[in-house]
Amino acid sequence: MAARISKADFDEKVLKSKLPVIVDFYSDSCVACKKLAPVLGDIEDDYEDKLHVYKVNTNFDGELADEYEVTANPTLLFVKDAEVLDRKVGAQKPADLKAWVEELL
Repeated sequence: MAARISKADFDEKVLKSKLPVIVDFYSDSCVACKKLAPVLGDIEDDYEDKLHVYKVNTNFDGELADEYEVTANPTLLFVKDAEVLDRKVGAQKPADLKAWVEELL
């Protein structure tokens, strides 16, 4: 299960990471976010030596969500070398998400 991070550790965990990172901006009341969680867990397991997956709760870290222009939950950011390479908004099918990861790795 992806670890929850906040603005306090975002730079260390995401921007300074040696591996690419998927950041899941979510909220606890979002149904699509709840459906996406196990899919991201599988991605995290399948690519454990190739990328990290972290979650940011937009209810508690709105400033971070604003900084990254997150306007809907869930929003996934693919970050590599402190740069956002791509983003996905809304529910994702497992196969589509895996293909997205493969393309960006």
